[in-house]
Amino acid sequence: MASSLSSLSSILNHPQRAFLIRIQRSRSFTLRFLSSKPHFSSISCCNGSFRPQRKTNFSPNFSRSFSQTSRLPPDIPSFHQFIAEAAALSASETQSQSEFYPIVWHMTYHILTLTALASEILPKGRIYHETYGCQMNINDMEIVLSIMKKAGYSEVVEAPESAEIIFINTCAIRDNAEQKVWQRLNYFWFLKRHWKSNVAIGRSQSAHPPKVVVLGCMAERLKDKILDADKMVDVVCGPDAYRDLPRLLEEVEYGQKGINTLLSLEETYADITPVRISKNSVTAFVSIMRGCNNMCSFCIVPFTRGRERSRPVESIVKEVAELSKEGVKEVTLLGQNVNSYNDASGVDQVEPGSNWKFSEGFSSMCKAKNMGLRFSDLLDRLSLEFAEMRFRFTSPHPKDFPDDLLYLMRDRPNICNYIHLPAQTGSSTVLERMRRGYTREAYLELVQKIRSIIPDMGISSDFICGFCGETEEEHEDTLSLIKAVGYDMSYMFAYSMREKTHANRNYDDDVPEPVKQRRLTELIEAFRESTGQCYDSQVGTIQLVLVEGPNRRAPDTELIGKTDRGHRVSFPISLIPCFDEDNGEKRNPRVGDYVEVRILKSTRASLFGEALAVTKLSLFYNTVDDQAVACASRT
Repeated sequence: MASSLSSLSSILNHPQRAFLIRIQRSRSFTLRFLSSKPHFSSISCCNGSFRPQRKTNFSPNFSRSFSQTSRLPPDIPSFHQFIAEAAALSASETQSQSEFYPIVWHMTYHILTLTALASEILPKGRIYHETYGCQMNINDMEIVLSIMKKAGYSEVVEAPESAEIIFINTCAIRDNAEQKVWQRLNYFWFLKRHWKSNVAIGRSQSAHPPKVVVLGCMAERLKDKILDADKMVDVVCGPDAYRDLPRLLEEVEYGQKGINTLLSLEETYADITPVRISKNSVTAFVSIMRGCNNMCSFCIVPFTRGRERSRPVESIVKEVAELSKEGVKEVTLLGQNVNSYNDASGVDQVEPGSNWKFSEGFSSMCKAKNMGLRFSDLLDRLSLEFAEMRFRFTSPHPKDFPDDLLYLMRDRPNICNYIHLPAQTGSSTVLERMRRGYTREAYLELVQKIRSIIPDMGISSDFICGFCGETEEEHEDTLSLIKAVGYDMSYMFAYSMREKTHANRNYDDDVPEPVKQRRLTELIEAFRESTGQCYDSQVGTIQLVLVEGPNRRAPDTELIGKTDRGHRVSFPISLIPCFDEDNGEKRNPRVGDYVEVRILKSTRASLFGEALAVTKLSLFYNTVDDQAVACASRT
């Protein structure tokens, strides 16, 4: 308001100049003077700020009717009365200056009224977004869309050519992900630099050249390089600064570069309800903590995401409750180190690290904090309050699987029998250089304990080959670990050095690239041999499948979903008994149903079966428990 009044001072100095106002598309209007020799020819107002312009030859257009008269103060004329009086007064060059002052103040009132009105009725720029990297980035994009929606940017489009704002959410974990981002930035730069010609030939449909915004880990790591890249990017915003995006975009309006990559020790976005990217989906992501304290020597995350901080339990429960009302049947809890969750917000006078238990044989370089509600406490509450909802979590660290968490997973059927257990390597010497806090032997003992408590547990992992100084013998240790564990799924990558990391400061990236690629191929082959056995073991069993949608290979005749172990299962659509609400009446299964499926065959990457019945999650596991008791009594 102050800046708007200040910008009108020159009008007060020259009140005898009449003016016209034009409402423009982008929440702005232009005040144009009719005098032949004005100090400046016009004033443009955008979001409450005024700027002089020198354009001429303007034709007024008042086709839109603004019905604000009933709310005007008694001494202020209506907008149309005001324009008529101003035009009549400007026709006479002999009028005294004092006659213009009421008109000028009336003009000020209407300008400020129209600014507020325009912000309500005129749409802001359309958004296009792309996300690279982990599930945390997907959830972050949903948080960004919520922030932008609150600021008035409510329209999201599916093509960058139709957008006025382009968000690209980035990953800095590996070089390959960064190269993909640079390729896309080149294309977005083309859309911006050649906007007029793109519009002329029909390639672009945006109202003005798009503003390109880089978000996420790459924004934090390469902020200076990105901003210097030939005006490719307008805004760079780190993972902890998303609340600042509307202000940063406003700065771009005035020719400034918008940048905020400050890391926070407190930001969790706990009060923001994400705008779900996948509409009508039966699955959703919920972020429960951010950052990482582990400081593994190869990892950039502590430098791009900051230190660990956890959302309060109550805010998580509230978000999950909203998802349940929307029909979501499966929630994946997210965090860079999700099972080190620690909500100490409601805990007073607790000594640092008291009662903080790691997995047996594991340690951490970071001292434990004041212990509050841990991950098992959060899972306990969620699984009890939302008994018909499945819960998964990723990505955990092997050090944070104390026995109480494993027993809770065993006893609660709606906590999925699936654990992501990143090993990174099978060599104890490489694990030491990676600063992982455990040995090969400790890792294998943890796997054995997990499967002794929960025999049907699915396990996945991460592996890096070609880490600094890795020998052929150390590589063989990794191959043997993969075969010994038998993973359901795995992410495997050749090592790429990241700046700022402990490895970057202390080790040489001395394994040649061809050797890395050969070792990666060997890891993939070893994994395929073992994972096939995991899928084959499911043939003949009856699994509870959450239906997620049509099978893309046969969308008219088959549905597809996941078991609680994370295996993809497809099955033909057919009339089956429904025991969740319809008392056994037959119908076709639908998206969001829990369906009992008998597994008929395995492709060693997916499963195929026949649907038996639609059921409830609790009903299915109660039946399984009853059958187990009956079988035990007979023996």
